[in-house]
Amino acid sequence: MQLSTFDFLTALKKNNNREWFSDNKVTYEKAKEQVSRLFDAINEELSKIDEIGKYRMYRIYRDVRFSKDKLPYKNHLSGIFMRKQPQNRGGFYVHLEPGNSFIGGGFWSPEKEDLLRIRESIALEDDLEGILNDPKLKIAFGALKGDAVKTAPKGFDKEHERIELIRHKQFILTQSFNDKEVFSEDFIPQIVAAYKILLPFFYYMTDVLTTDANGESIL
Repeated sequence: MQLSTFDFLTALKKNNNREWFSDNKVTYEKAKEQVSRLFDAINEELSKIDEIGKYRMYRIYRDVRFSKDKLPYKNHLSGIFMRKQPQNRGGFYVHLEPGNSFIGGGFWSPEKEDLLRIRESIALEDDLEGILNDPKLKIAFGALKGDAVKTAPKGFDKEHERIELIRHKQFILTQSFNDKEVFSEDFIPQIVAAYKILLPFFYYMTDVLTTDANGESIL
């Protein structure tokens, strides 16, 4: 990563309009290319330790059709690195924004059937709880994040000992990076190290989502 990418994003935040963006389109393309090269390198390193598909870089253009915020552009550049399906599950996200860069791994919007399967597994066993309480994971990522229902989901006991986990609709773990860390030579190695810590979480979710209640493969 080069500082010019963040210079562009900082300027964009102050001038988030189509006229300014059009005048600075060449600068944007250079920033996009810098991030693309970074993502290529991350993709290559992650592929050495896991089955990763080709990343997808998100567009900088915002969909404002149903939003009260009509600013046309995002103030960040980001990409998603998906584990190869159907034998693997889970996605890994990299978000680059001045003062607000982070990585994240997990399940942003599980399908209805997948969410039920995850909740049923949490209700039956404490494996996920144990993974989330691992000291290395807690230091790197903190607590599990994501939206949750206010009470118990339908069909689950509100007094269950793991009801706080069962309530989750999203299962996300994130780690923040300051700007100095983003521009350091250790940025990619730090991302790889964090991904390795996430692997037990990914392996658990994959096992849950690729087997039935009896542990038989559904692939």
